[in-house]
Amino acid sequence: MLVDIGLNLSSDRYDRDRGEVIARALEAGVTRLVLTGTNLAESAQVVRLSRLHAPHCLATVGVHPHEASQLDEAGLVTLRALLREPGVVALGETGLDFNRMFSPAEAQERAFLWQISLAGETGLPLFLHERDASVRQLAILRATRDSWSGGVLHCFTGTREALFSYLDLGLHIGITGWVCDERRGQELAALVKEIPADRLLLETDSPWLLPRDLPQKPKDRRNEPAFLTHIAATVARLRGEEVEALAAITTANARRLFRFD
Repeated sequence: MLVDIGLNLSSDRYDRDRGEVIARALEAGVTRLVLTGTNLAESAQVVRLSRLHAPHCLATVGVHPHEASQLDEAGLVTLRALLREPGVVALGETGLDFNRMFSPAEAQERAFLWQISLAGETGLPLFLHERDASVRQLAILRATRDSWSGGVLHCFTGTREALFSYLDLGLHIGITGWVCDERRGQELAALVKEIPADRLLLETDSPWLLPRDLPQKPKDRRNEPAFLTHIAATVARLRGEEVEALAAITTANARRLFRFD
């Protein structure tokens, strides 16, 4: 059994065969899928999908830093209502992204702080994004540490210093197929064995980040949750562990963090 803690099942790349994608995941042993919300419309969509495909699918609700400039007081009201929906297990995707700057830094920080406050209200864990912003993101998380109960740094690709800083805050670490890339994933491959077993989570971030070393790649280069088994095997090898043991501990971690049976 595996849990994919982060995938974008609302993507239009799944419109033609969404049900079959879920079926292939279940057949591969990926028994829980956490669908990521990145704006208000998508968050509402993943809530609907999680309801339609319960109990296998769960949802996060939030506003990605790319979309931060679109979040206003009215949007917060909508977000608060979505967070109360059944099947919602985390607040996010939220955080800071100073790489592409689709929203100004000021707007990103405002939206991030609003969502941290909502996490405190609801008791939900944070589903965090971060690119080229670890110093500022860590400062905000440290300053607000008493107001949120836990979370995961999704799709971690950062430095050793950033890794241990996030771990020091009690956060979990999400590892994707980035670790399977012999070109840009070398640093992460070296770091993955240093993540404490009880903080490690696995994800595909599909339809993106198709594992580069997947033996039989789909022609359209679309990633999907069934390929989490390949990521798990890679992480287990890098950590010197049996894949069955890795599956068991990462599933237990996901259940504990997201509070599902």
